[in-house]
Amino acid sequence: MIVYGSRYGATKRYAVELAKRLKVQAVEFQHARNISAFRTIIYVGALYAGGVLGLDKTLKHIKNIDYTQLIIITVGLADPQNPENVEHIRAGIKNIVQEPVFGKLRIFHLRGAITYAKLGFMHKVMMRMVYHKAKKTPKEQQTQEIKAMIATYNKQVDFVDFNTLDPILRQIQA
Repeated sequence: MIVYGSRYGATKRYAVELAKRLKVQAVEFQHARNISAFRTIIYVGALYAGGVLGLDKTLKHIKNIDYTQLIIITVGLADPQNPENVEHIRAGIKNIVQEPVFGKLRIFHLRGAITYAKLGFMHKVMMRMVYHKAKKTPKEQQTQEIKAMIATYNKQVDFVDFNTLDPILRQIQA
C-alpha cells in the first residue's frame, strides 16, 4: 500500500504514478487507518520545515511496525543529489522513526514543485524569510541551493520527474 502526505500536489502526483506502476492503492495519510494488515507500506511524504508531512500520524496506525517493511520517499525542493540535503532529511526522519526501525528503512528522495501563488499565508511568510536570509548571504558563501532559491523565488518551479521513480521501482521489486 502507498500512503502519502501532500499539501500542494507534487507528492500526490508521485504517489499516484507509483501506485499505478505497482498496481496498488494510494491513500492520503488522513484516510489511512487500517494499514497494519499490509506487510509493505510505502510512505511518500512532502518535506516541510525538516519534517515529513503526515509520517508521524501514519506510523501511529501501524501496530506491528517491527514486522512491516517501511519504505519512505520524501519529496521536496532541495536537490537530493546533494549529500548535505540528504543528511538533513534523514536526521528529520530519525527524529520520528526510532531505532531499530530506522536502521531497516529504505529511504528515497525526489524533487517536487512550488507555485508561490498557491502557497498558504504561513508558507508565503516562511519562504519570504528564507529568501531574505538567502539574499543576505555573501555571494562567495552561497551554495547551489541558495542560488537556486534566490533565482526561483516567487515563481512557479516544477522538478517533478516520473523517470526518477524508475530506480525506486527497481529496488522495491528486487
